[in-house]
Amino acid sequence: MANKPNVLLILADDMGFSDIGCYGSEIETPHIDRLAAGGVRFSQFYNTARCSPSRASLLTGLHPHQTGIGILTKDDRPHGYPGSLNDRCITVAEILSDAGYATSLVGKWHLASNIRQVNDAWPTRRGFGHFYGTLAGSCSYFQPASLTRGERNVEAEATEKSDYYYTDAITQEACAFVREQSEVGQPFFMYVAYTAPHWPLQASEEDIAKFRGRYDEGWDVLRERRMQRLRESGLLADAVKECERDPAEPAWEDAQDKAWEARRMEVYAAQIHRMDQGIGGILATLEETGQLENTLVFFMSDNGACAEVLPLDGSAEAFIKRRPDLDRLKPRNGRDLKVGNEPAIVPGPEDTYASYGRAWANLSNTPFRLYKRWTHEGGISTPLIVHWPAGGLINGAIVRAPFQLTDVLPTILEATQVPYPDNNRVRDIPPGEGCSLLSALRGHQPTDHTLYWEHTGNAAIRRGRWKLVREYPNPWELYDMDTDRAENTNLTTQQPVIVDELIAQWKTWAQRVGAVPWDDVLAGYRADGKDEAEAAG
Repeated sequence: MANKPNVLLILADDMGFSDIGCYGSEIETPHIDRLAAGGVRFSQFYNTARCSPSRASLLTGLHPHQTGIGILTKDDRPHGYPGSLNDRCITVAEILSDAGYATSLVGKWHLASNIRQVNDAWPTRRGFGHFYGTLAGSCSYFQPASLTRGERNVEAEATEKSDYYYTDAITQEACAFVREQSEVGQPFFMYVAYTAPHWPLQASEEDIAKFRGRYDEGWDVLRERRMQRLRESGLLADAVKECERDPAEPAWEDAQDKAWEARRMEVYAAQIHRMDQGIGGILATLEETGQLENTLVFFMSDNGACAEVLPLDGSAEAFIKRRPDLDRLKPRNGRDLKVGNEPAIVPGPEDTYASYGRAWANLSNTPFRLYKRWTHEGGISTPLIVHWPAGGLINGAIVRAPFQLTDVLPTILEATQVPYPDNNRVRDIPPGEGCSLLSALRGHQPTDHTLYWEHTGNAAIRRGRWKLVREYPNPWELYDMDTDRAENTNLTTQQPVIVDELIAQWKTWAQRVGAVPWDDVLAGYRADGKDEAEAAG
């Protein structure tokens, strides 16, 4: 195992394309920026539009439909997906564990439909020898529900600590694992899955204070500034001519309750700041133990910024009752939990449960359209930074070729010189769907490959400069990604042959990977007497 690189995979949660400093943000992220300065940035890297599907694809190198997780972690059989990792896929942790690596997951899992009883979809049963984190998709930062160590619930550990904050706990656990492996001398694969900056908006007043006044000028001014920095950085080149506000949102000058609106974004920024500080702690620990030089580090987000407004689909009372973790949550400041997005609820403290809304999400996704759950650029575009001092990368460079999450696993396997297995012990598993990034990271021309997406009927295919995309149930749209990544000019009528080719190619892919037609999922809900709105999670 001599000279085998460590692998550190860092995932942010619901963070937009331009939310970190080296991708144009006003939020200072010096530690993430350090990775970019000493590594490689990607300008056209894509996730799969939502939490669970992205995590499934990232860890298996397959499209999420092949893994059993096409939407979220709800068991929708017989009409939809089981909502848990199936036994027809294998995770990178399983592969590397079999090859002699120590493996750790610290943070969010969100790949099992049953989080109450240990089962084969838990991280400890999918290759992770060490696990500290949450099994569910979202939770309080101060008292995270489903907090688990190994296979034991440890929610009480957080409840009993007056200064507990989940982002910090993830960092501390990750640093401890790095130190432990340094003493053992075994190469490691560590997956650090922060929940920041996913709602709820919760942060310390000390961190929030760092951003006080930062957002008083509003989303319009800040969006233009982000756009300018993106242009100056070279990340967008000539691919975006205009950066428009979401037409569903008001101009800042017309916005109501400006002080409260600014506060929402201040808390969101504080969450990213705290994550960046944590990443700095992990990097410092790698340096202190002499392991940074030969550690392959990835940083990315699981989907675009989130425009969801809490409470989802109903009243605050109904939202709490649908979530047993909130129904039993008792804020340690003695106040009742307040859920929602209204000026009376000032986000940040433990007794608030709020999100930052569509207008700020529009800022986070500068300069792209739409959000998490959509397959337009705003839903699937993520920063990707790769750092590996000993890996021969073209440090400081920008890779402009398009790639997606299926390409991460083959990159890790090529770097560690571990082969992709032919079977998953019992059943045959499909071949990997992606290709390694290493050639591009080392300055070579990558091989062109077609990218695909489908999530709740929203769909897309990217072949070269052309992207065909659909917002369900609307017609397909065609965009030239070389000149129009903001997806402003639909070219379907000008390029009918390209449209027909891409539709046929997408349909063939969807059938091959087992993408359940969204119409069929909705019909199943109707047949069972369920509300169709619940189908999307």
